[in-house]
Amino acid sequence: MSSGGDDYKREESVALIVIVSLAALSLLSLIAAFAYYCYITRKVSRRLNSHPLPKRSSSPPPLPLPAAVIPPQGKESPSSNSASDGAAAGALVVGIDRGVQVFGYRQLHAATGGFGRAHMVGQGSFGAVYRGLLPDGRKVAVKLMDRPGKQGEEEFEMEVELLSRLRSSYLLGLIGHCSEGGHRLLVYEFMANGCLQEHLYPNGGSSGGISKLDWSTRMRIALEAAKGLEYLHERVTPPVIHRDFKSSNILLDKDFHARVSDFGLAKLGSDRAGGHVSTRVLGTQGYVAPEYALTGHLTTKSDVYSYGVVLLELLTGRVPVDMKRSPGEGVLVNWALPMLTDREKVVQILDPSLEGQYSLKDAVQVAAIAAMCVQPEADYRPLMADVVQSLVPLVKNRSVPKPSNPNAQASRPLD
Repeated sequence: MSSGGDDYKREESVALIVIVSLAALSLLSLIAAFAYYCYITRKVSRRLNSHPLPKRSSSPPPLPLPAAVIPPQGKESPSSNSASDGAAAGALVVGIDRGVQVFGYRQLHAATGGFGRAHMVGQGSFGAVYRGLLPDGRKVAVKLMDRPGKQGEEEFEMEVELLSRLRSSYLLGLIGHCSEGGHRLLVYEFMANGCLQEHLYPNGGSSGGISKLDWSTRMRIALEAAKGLEYLHERVTPPVIHRDFKSSNILLDKDFHARVSDFGLAKLGSDRAGGHVSTRVLGTQGYVAPEYALTGHLTTKSDVYSYGVVLLELLTGRVPVDMKRSPGEGVLVNWALPMLTDREKVVQILDPSLEGQYSLKDAVQVAAIAAMCVQPEADYRPLMADVVQSLVPLVKNRSVPKPSNPNAQASRPLD
């Protein structure tokens, strides 16, 4: 019995030691937590004393701006300009997108006189173009895109995306755009002399009218348009294929300098040498390269063919397709190609209004360039860089053309 009592007492002693130890640990933990709390409190207090908070304003906080007028990160807001032009900038734009201005529909409606017929300067495949005047005095061209659905949206986005990135004096500059509700508008630099097509065919092409564009002006336009395509093909990676290059998409400023325009159908080409992209066939009859029309295979050489057709228009004064003409003459390329390499026949196809303005040597050389560009086989066509190099020596007269704009100023030198 004494042995059992000893064991019981021993167990009681162990239990008591464990309880005391746990109580001591708990107490130590509480002391440590309190000490840490005091340390943090003193640290925060010292920081607040060294950096006092600003006094609370009695006025309510400002309301957030609508998303449309908040410039993207990294872009300067129009309101950050000097006070003298801040009001004008605020009246002009509602933001910046991809480096170009974002306009409100009401602003462009007012700038173009409500898109009235008196302000219309052209009608393209993607909508009407209107002359506009911004509050800061700038003249602009506003394209009101009227193609509905997915295709219209894709064309709008492609043009904004490309022209906001491309920078060349031979491409039409994009000033801004509007994408408000169902409205899609593009705002460009204003080109005082309209498009090349209007000057080649003053009364609508084959129906009559004599072009006032002289030989030297036509050659300079040919060179500058070629430089525009050269930039797209050779200076951009991957290359940009215009896909709708034609005389109505070559615009002329007040001094008859040319700029390539209308990039709604443009496609990014293959970055592989000799590569192509497959796409559905789009473009304008008479300008579309035969291999693209047959297979849907698109390359930069497709643009070269279209350029060759424009060069033939400059040489002959004829539209690409005119089925009212005599049999065999309805399609410009088919009619002209056999004569382009025959020195004696070249003169027969030249625009009669050019008589006496050119040397036979220059005419034969330009005809040879056109013949190479419109070859049926894409591989036989030159690069646009080669076309530019061939045309440079032929552009001799760098003075301002007088036929349609006698008050024009001195022209810039060709680079």
